[in-house]
Amino acid sequence: MAKEILSDAVLVQQYASGNEMALAQLIERHKSRIYSFIFSKVKDRDLSDDIFQETFIKVINTIKKENYNEEGKFLPWVMRIAHNLIIDHFRKQSKVKMQRDQEEYSIFGKMIDNQMNIEAQMIAGQIEDDLHLLVLKLPEDQQEIIRLRLYDDLTFKEIAELNDISINTALGRMRYAIINLRKMITNKQIILND
Repeated sequence: MAKEILSDAVLVQQYASGNEMALAQLIERHKSRIYSFIFSKVKDRDLSDDIFQETFIKVINTIKKENYNEEGKFLPWVMRIAHNLIIDHFRKQSKVKMQRDQEEYSIFGKMIDNQMNIEAQMIAGQIEDDLHLLVLKLPEDQQEIIRLRLYDDLTFKEIAELNDISINTALGRMRYAIINLRKMITNKQIILND
């Protein structure tokens, strides 16, 4: 007789009722996807381990306090927690080191080559600073979509899953963000390229 496969929602309920094995099943079921997601963003095994553990500490605390109400959307909820912890890590790190210095998270990182002279690098850096300030003036949901897509390099599918929205909603937010940025750039007469 085949063993019954319980849904995430049932396992969460069982864990909330005191069945510790239910949590072990949830972790086992989703650990590779969650860990892979974390590692793809931070590119460091030790840091990935730490964030993975911190993610499940938050999961445990939330369920134990009976604050979990994602109704069958356990994995996207956990991925959102992991994503927020990754963002928190980079925010802490960026207080020590300027965002622009982290070339892998730079919008211009792929454009800057070793042949670029110092003046061109300074101009690119200034443009990126200006663009970053403009992004901060966007509505929060549009800032989030820009950050996830351009800085965190998530696909629109991943963004949709993390935010529990449709891909069309994610694409729409990006479209409005770009429209709003263009308006601000025109109004401020910022020249982004020759």
